[in-house]
This record gives sequence, structure tokens and C-alpha cells, in this order.
Amino acid sequence: MTNLSKATRELLNAHFEFKQLEVDVMQQSNDGTIKNAVKLHDGAFVESVLIPTEKRITACVSSQVGCSLDCTFCATAGLKRMRNLDPDEIYDQVVVIDRQGKEHFGRPLTNIVFMGMGEPLLNYNNVLAAIDKITDPKGLGMSPKRITLSTIGVPKLIKKMADDGVRFGLAISLHSAIEEKRAKLMPLAHRSTTLVDLRESLQYWYAKTGRGVTFEYVIWRDINDTEEDAIALAKFCGAIPTKVNIIQYNPIDNGPYTQASQAAVDLYKRILEERRIIATVRHSRGQDIDAACGQLANKTEA
Repeated sequence: MTNLSKATRELLNAHFEFKQLEVDVMQQSNDGTIKNAVKLHDGAFVESVLIPTEKRITACVSSQVGCSLDCTFCATAGLKRMRNLDPDEIYDQVVVIDRQGKEHFGRPLTNIVFMGMGEPLLNYNNVLAAIDKITDPKGLGMSPKRITLSTIGVPKLIKKMADDGVRFGLAISLHSAIEEKRAKLMPLAHRSTTLVDLRESLQYWYAKTGRGVTFEYVIWRDINDTEEDAIALAKFCGAIPTKVNIIQYNPIDNGPYTQASQAAVDLYKRILEERRIIATVRHSRGQDIDAACGQLANKTEA
């Protein structure tokens, strides 16, 4: 703003707060995936990821600095939640990735997933305000059908989204349809809700919106890799139209888990498809730069 007088600049600074988002470090994976360490106006960091495929440029964005939860398989869970991101901090992550898609791949952003750092539903108002800005023609003008919000599942807020008439997609980070196992994998999620309550809220979502959900599901060796686990998942999916994304486990520092065998993945896929449930195996991208699902941990900040 050097074209403004000093007095004008001082007046603006006194009455307005300018929050500038800065990509402190950008890393690019061998598969093209880009991870951004984003420095916020107060010096805090979050991470966002650009995921390129043949047909899509997807932005994976964060909603909190750190995370409120303690999922045992996720690197972000090791970070204390410092604060929620405001709508502009979320929106600006998307703008940066849209620009990077054009610069590095010659294509604009096509999809957005709220699967970065933090639990989006525990920053409900700011996340929905950011999505409103993203979908506004005066913003990015993106169709809400190209946006997916992923959550551990907070029943009262899933119902609130349905009542609020949201038009984006809903994904549930499930990982086990057996109560005792999910409690060990996701302790805080278990303490705040049961699978029965979660299922009921998803039935409410479907009745209100007419849209099914996607279940995100990692299979680990000797944890949830049995036929019993797969059948339990298939039964849980029976409540409403669903599809299942079987996600490759991405190791984290000092993590206790091991990727399940291909035979276990095939078993799940067969059991689900026999029951006419769409099951897709998602292969990891960006693992070599800790940009894959479950690996975001602000290592740059350290």
C-alpha cells in the first residue's frame, strides 16, 4: 500500500485487522502431490494439500490449528488444539491451492475435501461460512457437490447440517463398526457418541437431504482385518445408501499400527460388494512428504 499516505496507512491499521496467510514451506511429492505449511497471521501453522489426478485437482484443507480429538492412528491428534480457523483462513487455503493447480498443472481446482487438520464439525459456524464463500459466485463459485466434509461423526451436528440445508457431501471417519474396537481407535469419538447414535443421525441426514454418505475406512493388521469386522461394516452400511473408501494406512512416527494384507482388503471388498455396497480402494498419495491421509503434523513448525 505504498501508494497511500503514511497517515492513511496508520488510520487503516488502527481500525482494521489484516490477516495474511503465507505459504511458509511448499513440498512436492514424487507423485506430484503438494503439501503447504501455511503460516497464519498469529504465527500458528496448519497444513493443506493439493492432490492431482488425471481428471481432478483436489484441495485438502484444515479447519483447526491442531485437533480436538485423540484418534490413535492420526499424526494431527498428537498436536494440542490451539484454536479454530476463521472463515477467511479456510477460504485462503483453497485460493492458494487453486493458484498452485494452475501454476504447476495448468488446471484449476475441481474438488475440496475437509480432511486436513482438525475436526470440521467442532468449528461448525466458521467452516460453513467458508463454504458459503467458496460456493458464492463472488468467491470461487464452486458447486457444493464438489465439496466433501469429513467428520468422526457428531450426531447433533450432523442433524444440524441436515436442518440447515447444506448441499455438500458428507464423509464419516469410521474405521470400525464394532463399538469396542472403535473406542480403542478413536477414544474421544467413542466418549461423545455411540455407533447407535451415529447411525440414527445418518438416517436423519438421509431422510432430510436425500443424500447418502461415504465411510472412510482404514484396515490394519490384527486390528480390524477379519471377516467379522467386514460383516459388521456391511451391516452398519445398511441403514442408508452408502459407499466405502478403503484407505491405505499411512505410517506415522511411533505409530503402533501396520497396514493390513492385500487378502484382508480383498475380503472386505468382496463382502461389501456381495451386499451391493460400493467399495473403492484409495491408494496413498504424498506419503514421501508426510502429506498423505493421517500424516499432517506440522513438522515444519518444529
